[in-house]
Amino acid sequence: MSTGDLLSIQPTELKFPFEVKKQSSCSLQLTNKTDKYVAFKVKTTNPKKYCVRPNAGIVLPGTTCDVTVTMQAQKDAPPDMQCKDKFLLQSVVAPDGVTPKDITPEMFNKEDGKVVGEFKLRVVYFPANPPSPVPEGSDEGSSPRASVLDNGNQNSSLFDAVSRSLEEPKEKSSEAWSMISKLTEEKTSALQQSQKLRHEMDLLRKELSKNGGGGFSLLFVVLFGLLGILVGYFIKKT
Repeated sequence: MSTGDLLSIQPTELKFPFEVKKQSSCSLQLTNKTDKYVAFKVKTTNPKKYCVRPNAGIVLPGTTCDVTVTMQAQKDAPPDMQCKDKFLLQSVVAPDGVTPKDITPEMFNKEDGKVVGEFKLRVVYFPANPPSPVPEGSDEGSSPRASVLDNGNQNSSLFDAVSRSLEEPKEKSSEAWSMISKLTEEKTSALQQSQKLRHEMDLLRKELSKNGGGGFSLLFVVLFGLLGILVGYFIKKT
């Protein structure tokens, strides 16, 4: 008779994530498939390396019991991650109402025709931190550092180009504002000169009017012409 006739065991292998100098654990689920009390006991070929909790117990009819197996931290990894350690799970029908405290080694002795179920479990190691897969399409000869440097150079060139594109409008804008300011000053100066000439012409016209205005018309035309030339020159320049 096998333990599988009394208990359903999941998983059927003890799989440990292996990492040097680190403890790791895995679990078993034992489900009682019968309508009777079932006692179980877990043994290993390397008891100093593993800790089983609980290593013995009672599974009530139709219920499940969780068993945790902890592997102590190992100094070195085994060759090719292969492990030769084995576990043996024994099970036997127990009297109704029995408790884990009532379990004794004699319950699992194959004497007097007693049927003891046994199930062997092997130990499997797998890397706790598997290496990252190489992305498809990557060059085998290229190094990650070279790729980082290339990306850094591309980013630097792009940054320089953007900086220049931002600085050029600033320089052109500065030149435009300088020219506008200069033209505004010249226009203001021309208007001031025009106003000054008009004021002087008004004074001269009044003075001529007082003196009888003999040569007023010719002088007025000459001054007015000069004023027009000056105003036109300054406005054209601005």
